[in-house]
Amino acid sequence: MPICARFAPDVFRLQRFWILTVLAISMLALNPHAYAAASATRATEFKLDNGMQVVVIPDRRAPVITHMVWYRVGAADEDRGTSGIAHFLEHLMFKSTEKIQVGEFSKIVSRLGGQDNAFTGNDATAYFQRVSKDRLPRMMEMEADRMVNLRLDEKEVLTERDVILEERRSRIENNPSALLNEQMNAAMYLNHPYGVPIIGWYHEMQKLSRQDALEFYKKYYAPNNAILIVSGDVTPEEVKTLADATYGKIPSNPDVITKRVRPQEPPSLVPRRVELKDPRAGNFSFHRDYLTPSYTTAKPGEAEALDLMMQIAASGSTSRLYKKLVVESKLASSASGSYSGSGLDSGSLSLYAIAADGVALRDVEAAIDAIFADIVKNGVTQAELDRAKSSYLADYIYESDNQATLARRYGWALAVERTVADVEAWPEAIGKVTREEIQKVAAQYLDLRRSVTGYLIPDKSGVAQGGDAPATDDAANSVVR
Repeated sequence: MPICARFAPDVFRLQRFWILTVLAISMLALNPHAYAAASATRATEFKLDNGMQVVVIPDRRAPVITHMVWYRVGAADEDRGTSGIAHFLEHLMFKSTEKIQVGEFSKIVSRLGGQDNAFTGNDATAYFQRVSKDRLPRMMEMEADRMVNLRLDEKEVLTERDVILEERRSRIENNPSALLNEQMNAAMYLNHPYGVPIIGWYHEMQKLSRQDALEFYKKYYAPNNAILIVSGDVTPEEVKTLADATYGKIPSNPDVITKRVRPQEPPSLVPRRVELKDPRAGNFSFHRDYLTPSYTTAKPGEAEALDLMMQIAASGSTSRLYKKLVVESKLASSASGSYSGSGLDSGSLSLYAIAADGVALRDVEAAIDAIFADIVKNGVTQAELDRAKSSYLADYIYESDNQATLARRYGWALAVERTVADVEAWPEAIGKVTREEIQKVAAQYLDLRRSVTGYLIPDKSGVAQGGDAPATDDAANSVVR
């Protein structure tokens, strides 16, 4: 989950209106040409002489553009002991350059009638503005300026460090579910840096310095480690001219690390379990993550099959998980799951359920295990698979109407070593997935040895505690009421 710098406008996730979805599914069922249209080529890509990759996605319906610069660096690229530095630098990039005074960057964008923000993930850091077309030259000038001319005042650095520490306190320390997820993530990855939180560990964040930020900046921020995405009312020729005049003036950095090689995970030998008791937890909840390949690392068809399996099994009120646990058995008040396949090195399956009043978490867990055991044994039905494909394609089409979503779609892919062709071939790849392929990935990756299971338990003692999840109920850890 990316960490945003200051605010988190929902510019990348379209609200899914059920009427539109029904219409889309009907349209796709009746008109197979819509399927082909969804995967049609719409982006143009090229490179500047300094190595900066550029992708242009024309959308001429309104004189507006989304301008994004992605750096192929994220939290998983940090040196040990400096966790949070990628996110910290993202904040500091809004400070000053020789041309822009402290705090003026976003104010300039706002005065020009635009919006801006940034976010940090494990594998990428991105900065974006949404402005009218005539403001694009100014956005490129400003973004190119802070790519190489960032100026950091010691006092401002210390002030911003307090900001990210408070962000961690509010988002993580004061949120029992976030604390549990963080502990589960750390247990999942024995060796890979994905086990370190993107925002950083508090005790290491407290020590981050101006020098740490500058070293990280000089090591990774360069045109030959960056991707420019422009979507909206532009042509590739216009963007090429503007990019050459701004970013093209920046020399490439021969020392920048453009090929990432990270510690890899050893074989998963045992299931892992964690339990968090916290007086602030309002409900008993079950959590589980499975380590899987990502779209970058999976064999052909595997990631698409994992995606569709989770759509069928755990996404929304029509999923097997929701119908079995919430509607039929009344074991849970909520249940869902998803596949995260955007990582450079790996992906994950995530499951979540809130136990109904008086229901033991072990019973919720057993019911979830039974649902997925059935998929491993019997697979999914053709009707389920067809519905999942139609739903995904409908989402893809509607999201393609949002230029910010388009910019993010291409940017994420390129940041994790995928291609424009991969992005545009995704609908076709989804369409090719078979029931047999879903059953195969279920059998291979729904292996408890690849998993971490977490229990979040409301605790009346007033003290948050961590430990191994109990195999059976006892007086101290009962989840039965």
